[in-house]
Amino acid sequence: MATKTESTVQAQKREAADKNAARRLRATGRIPAVLYGAKKDSVTISVDPKSITKILTSESGHNTIFDLAIEGAEKTKAMIVDWQYEPLKGSLLHVDVKRIAMDKKLRLSVPIMLKGEAAGVKTQGGILEHVLREVDIECLPADIPSHIDVDVSHLVFGEVLRVSDLPRSEKVKFLTDENQTVAHVVAVKEVVAPTPEAAAAEATAAPAEPEVIKKGKQETEEGAAEEKPEKKK
Repeated sequence: MATKTESTVQAQKREAADKNAARRLRATGRIPAVLYGAKKDSVTISVDPKSITKILTSESGHNTIFDLAIEGAEKTKAMIVDWQYEPLKGSLLHVDVKRIAMDKKLRLSVPIMLKGEAAGVKTQGGILEHVLREVDIECLPADIPSHIDVDVSHLVFGEVLRVSDLPRSEKVKFLTDENQTVAHVVAVKEVVAPTPEAAAAEATAAPAEPEVIKKGKQETEEGAAEEKPEKKK
């Protein structure tokens, strides 16, 4: 499933400045951003964090190709390549945006989505382990899939789903090692419960005195013994 161009993101040019200027900008409801790529000079801009969040939380996420319209300049196709969140509040602080040439192939990672219930889980009581969650690909921007869907309903114990088993498209080239494990069914680990005798013995056992307490007490007594008497006047 290829990514779709989202609605235009409006941007304004800004002068590169210090952290205080960035804080003042965020106070106005906008965040600082940088646009670069396509062998052109970098441009410092500001954008509405809501429009960026809408893209990041969409089905295609940061792989979405969108139109970036800088005030006083022409629109350009772009993609989000890096972003920073405020650790406590979770609000966007900064974003890096890259110009995209629609006739130039890109290398990027897309998520792998497992579909169906594995036979090893349904009939053999196992657990499906999703080992590889993203795969590296190369393709034109218009052909970027939002994710790679793969059916795992046939998976049983002893069978491994590898990158080579993922569905292919002539427009998308896989870069990840073909032998990489994507998913397999593993056995449920058995938890051995203690015997009633062992549980009773553990419950009645007297707790050992922590070593740190003994050590501290010993050091106190030795320090008192080694204390020199006061000199008589």
